[in-house]
Amino acid sequence: MHRPDKIQAMDYAERPPRDALTLVRPEVHDALEGLSRAGAEDRGAVFTRPEVVRRMLDWLGYTPEHDLRGFRLLEPCFGGGEFLLEALERLLAAHFDRGGSARNADGLEGCLRGVELHRESHGQVIHKVINRLAKLGITRRLAAHLAHTWLVQGDFLLADLGGNGSPAHGGAGFTHVVGNPPYLRLERVPPALLAEYRRRYPTFRHRADLYVPFFERGLRLLAPGGRLAYLCTDRWMKNRYGQPLRRLIAEGYRLERYADLKGEQPFQHAVTAYPAVTVITRAEEPHPGTEVAGREGRWVRVGPEATPPDGPWLLELGAGFERLREWERRFPALEEAGCRVGIGVASGADAVLVRPADLDVEEDRKLPLLLAADVRSGSVAWSGRVLVNPFDAEGRLVDLARYPRLRAYLEAHRPALERRYVARKRPEQWFRTLDRVDPALRHTPKLLIPDLAGRPIVVLEEGRYYPHHNLYWVTSSAWPLPALQAVLRSPVAALFVRAYSVEMRGGYHRYQAQTLRRIRLPRWPELPEEIRRDLASGAARLQQRALARVYGL
Repeated sequence: MHRPDKIQAMDYAERPPRDALTLVRPEVHDALEGLSRAGAEDRGAVFTRPEVVRRMLDWLGYTPEHDLRGFRLLEPCFGGGEFLLEALERLLAAHFDRGGSARNADGLEGCLRGVELHRESHGQVIHKVINRLAKLGITRRLAAHLAHTWLVQGDFLLADLGGNGSPAHGGAGFTHVVGNPPYLRLERVPPALLAEYRRRYPTFRHRADLYVPFFERGLRLLAPGGRLAYLCTDRWMKNRYGQPLRRLIAEGYRLERYADLKGEQPFQHAVTAYPAVTVITRAEEPHPGTEVAGREGRWVRVGPEATPPDGPWLLELGAGFERLREWERRFPALEEAGCRVGIGVASGADAVLVRPADLDVEEDRKLPLLLAADVRSGSVAWSGRVLVNPFDAEGRLVDLARYPRLRAYLEAHRPALERRYVARKRPEQWFRTLDRVDPALRHTPKLLIPDLAGRPIVVLEEGRYYPHHNLYWVTSSAWPLPALQAVLRSPVAALFVRAYSVEMRGGYHRYQAQTLRRIRLPRWPELPEEIRRDLASGAARLQQRALARVYGL
């Protein structure tokens, strides 16, 4: 039996950590130094529950049934060590089960790699690893050597990890990448660091959060046949900012498994997030499809057409996917069928420009305004709010000299109005609303739909009010509005919204213009007379029967 080395783990853990950063500019280095000492919230650290860690490693295929000594696992930001320590336990089990011993544990040197920017977390996990190895009879000197080889203090997005992978395995890349990328919005990233990330990572575009370049680098570090599993929000699968990442995956990888975890809490503390587990394989062979686990816990295989390279991914629909594709083949999109979609007016200063109807300005400057709260019951219940309207009947800004009460009111609030971007851009139009008011829209019959809803709320407004910016409107020159209202309230529209919008807290979806425009419906004149009569009747039973015939429900 080996005598433990007299040098204590503390001697190794407290030595200056190996700097894994590639050369960066001084301002980038300073930003990293600040984050390396920041609190958990400031650096976007969210820790994973142990049962979720075990489940993800199982899905990844990193289990002791395999000889894990031939694998190379990477955790990009190990935090408290949840993934790394569970992987270490599995690696050690595989080692000892196959005749390995404490004496030859140095052969495990290239099997693990973890990166963590936060210095205190890095040091704590170093101690945990050394102590765990020492309990198995591994000398503290070797335990410290392994811990410091495996665990790197640095920024994963900038760290030099020795070529594509572990130097001990020829730099051939990692067979497994697993973890929980940081939940850090762009506003929290120092500008110099943000610019460096954008320079290095082509997928980091638009309003993407920091997890997107974590995906990109993790994927590029995979060996052929390697697999990546991240616990992360799934919003990149539908949003515009995720398009470059979706295209990257289509070019040399495949989505192997997707598990929606929005119905459970996978983190150690409550977090407002939209989590899912995504397993991606680096593979060139044809895509066999993706295993999808819904909230009911059942796995369903969807084909590669659910993950197109140039569009949103439609993974959560299950059996509804084929029905959606059938409707897209058969029917034109909403606006192609004679409808228009838009959003209500944004003022940029609601506290000043959205007021009660008794406001002391000229009557023709008060535009009756419907808010989302005014239609949530399913019918119009005006709250009495008006928009202080700076536009005339032709859509031009009014001459304030002709409206002394309006001018006095606006001048009293001029500082607040001038702080808006639209006023700084055009100082002479300092009192305008962000959006131009369309005079005809108020008097046009229209369907109004709140931006955020758990069920389709579609209200018929006869042409007395103007919609606020959190209401979308739909008009039609072809479809009778009661018939169109029946379609937009139906499971048909709900399936399109579910497919093409991101899900919010509480199961709500965004009924945005870009999503509403994807809804498919036939051209009104092409429908049989009986179906048109039933849809336009306003009778729910007749409308449901007609929709069932049209859409095969």
